Amino acid sequence: MFQGKPHTFASDQAEVVFATFYLQGIALDHYTAILHFNSGHPLFTNWQAFVDEFSSKFGVFDIVAETERKLMSLRMSADNHFTMFVVQFEKEAYKTG
Repeated sequence: MFQGKPHTFASDQAEVVFATFYLQGIALDHYTAILHFNSGHPLFTNWQAFVDEFSSKFGVFDIVAETERKLMSLRMSADNHFTMFVVQFEKEAYKTG
C-alpha cells in the first residue's frame, strides 16, 4: 500500500500515523499508553519498530508476508515423504490467497 503512494507516505512516520487510525481495542490502548508514558519510543517514527512492537504483542501483522516466509523456509527432510512436503506447502500456500 505504501509503495503505491510514495508521496503520501514519504516517511516511516507517515506510515505509522496512517496505521494508527486502524488500531482498535487493546491495541489502541497499548499505543495510547506508550504515547502517554514513553513519547520518545521509536515506534512513533520508525515503521519497522511499529510493526515489531505490535507483532510481538498481538501476533502476526501481515499474514501473507509471514506465510511467504514460511513457504521459503519449507524444506523436505530425508525421512519425510514427498506427499507430506506437498501437504505442508499447500497448507501455507492457501493462506496467501
